[in-house]
Amino acid sequence: MTPDLQIEIHEWDGLTGDRPFPNIPAGVARVWHWPLDVSALEVRNFRKVLSPDELERAERYRFDQHRNEFILTRAVLRMVLASHTAQSPESLSFDYSAQGKPALRNGPPDLRFNVSHTEGLAVLALVREREIGVDAEKIRPQPDAQKLAKRFFSPQEQRFLEKLSGDQLQKAFFRCWTRKEAYIKAKGEGLSIPLHAFDVSLEEDLPAALVATRPDPTEAGRWTLYDLSVGQGYSAALAAANVPTSETSA
Repeated sequence: MTPDLQIEIHEWDGLTGDRPFPNIPAGVARVWHWPLDVSALEVRNFRKVLSPDELERAERYRFDQHRNEFILTRAVLRMVLASHTAQSPESLSFDYSAQGKPALRNGPPDLRFNVSHTEGLAVLALVREREIGVDAEKIRPQPDAQKLAKRFFSPQEQRFLEKLSGDQLQKAFFRCWTRKEAYIKAKGEGLSIPLHAFDVSLEEDLPAALVATRPDPTEAGRWTLYDLSVGQGYSAALAAANVPTSETSA
């Protein structure tokens, strides 16, 4: 069984939080992405919608750039969620799993979301009744790509990457990384799932796929991976459960 999700991709325009957005239909994953380059004045305005604990987390960042990226990411997350739930961004509150995956405490119980940010970009995915995970990475020169693959990736993925070099290797490495991270984030179990415990497809001209899972081989059939087009120079992926949460809990 596959979810056959329709993927909608939108670029956040700075106005989303000022208007309601149509409810997300079943079978649709709505993806938002936005750049993380803002002025100091904009950062001060974005701080106004954050909660005290979020502001405290922001102050833990040593460098202004990282602090500002965190503030912008959390603020836009609140604005987009508010536009989908008819609430104000400031009024939203979150619960967190033991592994840190957030859930909306005062929103629709069937709404699922996940956010990722990388150098210069943040990505948010929303869907109803399905566990999801999203990951984005800036494709940058990674001279240790082969060494990192041997350390973290599965033997099958390592063999595929060993055949590549140059730009092809760099793109395939980040394609692998984002697909694997999206799956782990969708599962919500954090580092308890080793990256080498499952295989993802890596071919550029084939759809993203969770190829095999260990030790339970049936787990691979419970999830679908999707590549996301969020801007030149970036790799991004979405993982979604094939069965709605209402069915798994029935």
